[in-house]
Amino acid sequence: MTILGYFERQTRFLLGAAIVATVVSAVLVAGGGTPVITFGATAVALAMLASLVGEGTEQLSARQGPAVTGILQSALGNLPELFIGLFSLQAGLVVVVQFALIGSILANSLLVLGIAFVVGGMRHGTQRFGARPIRSIATLLLLAVASLVIPTLATEPGAPDAGHASELSVAVSIVLLVVFAGSLVSSIRGDERPARVSTAEAVVEAEGPGHLWPLWLALVVLAAAAVAAAFVSDWFVGALRPAMASLGMSEAFAGLVVVAIAGNAVENVVGVQAAARNRADLAVSLILNSSLQIAIALTPALVILSMLMGVTPLTLVVTPLLAGAVGLSAILTAVIVFDGESNWLEGLALIGLYLIIAASVWWGPGIAA
Repeated sequence: MTILGYFERQTRFLLGAAIVATVVSAVLVAGGGTPVITFGATAVALAMLASLVGEGTEQLSARQGPAVTGILQSALGNLPELFIGLFSLQAGLVVVVQFALIGSILANSLLVLGIAFVVGGMRHGTQRFGARPIRSIATLLLLAVASLVIPTLATEPGAPDAGHASELSVAVSIVLLVVFAGSLVSSIRGDERPARVSTAEAVVEAEGPGHLWPLWLALVVLAAAAVAAAFVSDWFVGALRPAMASLGMSEAFAGLVVVAIAGNAVENVVGVQAAARNRADLAVSLILNSSLQIAIALTPALVILSMLMGVTPLTLVVTPLLAGAVGLSAILTAVIVFDGESNWLEGLALIGLYLIIAASVWWGPGIAA
């Protein structure tokens, strides 16, 4: 069987789209293309590469079982966001990085989850999912809110830690990473599914024998997508400032909405697809886990890395608007998912809050070219 023979039609499309978008991005960067067009091409390339990383991770998880799947998704699923964050910090776009990280959390827990609930609710009515694991995720998301609100309040003028935003952010980040490690241990110990082979057999049974890739192919796809994502992320960040300046877009809106969606939300389309197929458990777990990984793993990791890189430090001290937005989104999400049920109206409420937050930063100061 040829290599393409292992890929389904959707995977072939993703592979082709990723290659074309990456090549087009490279040509535009080398040829000095229009910033807006270059930005758009790199955003599409990042989305396709993120989807390929997801495909490769799924193939590895088919052999390793659901517990290891969580670890793989944590390590690999947010690679594009990690690269975007690192290159943006080097470019001095600290505000964009901070807004993009929070925007990714909001895009997942409000926009993507809301769309999933609307799609699933319109097609299947009230959907039900296991409440206990979702409550755990919602609880940890509230911890993530506290990790932003407390440093913001504690470093206000006259507060106990005024002038020590960086030190407090590092301390809080270490706590978050420890909690994240504990959540992985809890996930592994709570995994009661049987042998690993059964998961691979389930994939073969559901998708056909051609769907299960050889191990070497999954590793090659993951490695190639990761390397390409590193280059495209650099191009993406390079085109970001002039593109946003030419569009007259505020720095806050660029980070909170544009960069967040381009770098993260597209990969959660599978969550919306799961809701459309009436697999609410899978949909809610995928979408909220992505928010959780960004909140208590990717964000604290970037805080610590920014200190080590010697660039303008990224801190957990945010504006009152951001702290309030994250807090309200976590509360609304928790209220909706705690009963283990969802409907289209609840999804519409989530989308509504996301649009209100996005509108609140539309008229902010623009990015200087």
